Amino acid sequence: MTKPYPRMARLKNADLFRNHIENLGINLPFDEELLSGPESPMAMPLALSDGRVIGNRFCTSPMEGWDGTPDGRPTEYTTRRWRNFGRSGAKLIWGGEAVAVRHDGRANPNQLLINADTIGDLEKLREALVEEHLACHDSADDLLVGLQLTHSGRFSRPNENTRLEPKIAYHHPVVDKLFNLPEDYPILSDREIEALIGDYVRAARQAQDAGYEFVDIKHCHGYLGHEFLSARTRPGHYGGSFENRTRFLREIVAGVQRDCTGLLIGVRLSAFDFPPFREDDDGVGKPLEWRDERGRYPYTFGSDPDDPLNIEYDEIFAFIDLLRSLDIRLVNFSAASPYYNPHITRPAYFPPSDGYSPPEDPLVGVARQINVVAKIKSQYPDMVMIGSAYSYLQEWLPNVAQYVIRTGMADFAGLGRMILSYPEMPGDVIAGRTLDRKRICRTFSDCTTAPRKGMISGCYPLDEYYKELPEAEQLKQIKADLKS
Repeated sequence: MTKPYPRMARLKNADLFRNHIENLGINLPFDEELLSGPESPMAMPLALSDGRVIGNRFCTSPMEGWDGTPDGRPTEYTTRRWRNFGRSGAKLIWGGEAVAVRHDGRANPNQLLINADTIGDLEKLREALVEEHLACHDSADDLLVGLQLTHSGRFSRPNENTRLEPKIAYHHPVVDKLFNLPEDYPILSDREIEALIGDYVRAARQAQDAGYEFVDIKHCHGYLGHEFLSARTRPGHYGGSFENRTRFLREIVAGVQRDCTGLLIGVRLSAFDFPPFREDDDGVGKPLEWRDERGRYPYTFGSDPDDPLNIEYDEIFAFIDLLRSLDIRLVNFSAASPYYNPHITRPAYFPPSDGYSPPEDPLVGVARQINVVAKIKSQYPDMVMIGSAYSYLQEWLPNVAQYVIRTGMADFAGLGRMILSYPEMPGDVIAGRTLDRKRICRTFSDCTTAPRKGMISGCYPLDEYYKELPEAEQLKQIKADLKS
């Protein structure tokens, strides 16, 4: 179908970009003039309360890796990606990628795994990243590297790419149906959850021993930590009330703070969630029927149960209050889930193979995430907040990011897909170098389509390394078949 919105690459000057923003009726401010060097807002250091300093305002966001070994170790592809994180010039490395705390929580059979057998490999990954950073930049003294800890919950595929082996916190009638989960499928027991909490604490201790300075207790994208936040219908200690729905996080944090003195904790949070979308007859995403017998949608966090396509801030603020009470100051914001509403999580012009054409200009999704973070930041200026969804901005990414950081709408601009195609972008922006347009992510979504089809993750269209792999031709054929 013909998309009713222009590609970002066609918005070649500030007037065209501004006019398009105005026509969309969204709030997306930007700076026309980019500053560089020490004068750049993106180059400003940020001091944490414990005295550690993060050297600039770019953050590499964590992504799910698909190129580890079956037993959860990194491969040459993984190490190359982590070296690129170091080469990027970003001074905050938010976990590199999602690392499962145990085998049954892996989102794919090639996801990294943290345990006694793999921790040495994860230590070498961090060392390779720091080594590359030192080779390309002046110092690593102001570099903060963490590790994202995860259990994929209902989206676990630990043994085969094509076979879900869900571990669920509660029955979600809409998502259960979407992924063919029977009504009598077992939910995790309180005892199983307590054992998993122990796995998180053990993993955090191992990460600290391997030199990581913080761990992220992942609460985003429909994975298990995030699912607990919407477990209103779950009975027992881990569902129902807000206190119970956050017990999983609180008990992990208590264990980490008990056993890992000096280790910082962060949380990557889907600040809001919307009902699942699927394509209509024209291939465009639309929300699935979601109302329960009372006409409500109680299966979400951060949106209104009576109107779940609207964001509800009271619960988001309650969660940030909880983080403050737990002495957690690092929060990396995302939204929704790439499994059931990807256009909300990662705005893109081209959908992945299992996606749909977005029902809105992707720039609307970018503005939504940026403004949600800005509103939260305005209420909690003492919290360190990282925003997401910047990659779709493409050439205009530096201009929007500079405005956001300069005006205090967020503390860091988080880059995910952009780092895969153009890892040097943060360093180029701060140095004032002309951007390499041929390497700017155009959100082709091949970095998702390839692993969905069982191939290693990477940017096949723009990264010369991946272009030369045999998988590149295989991916082209898959995409051609999907169009036919």
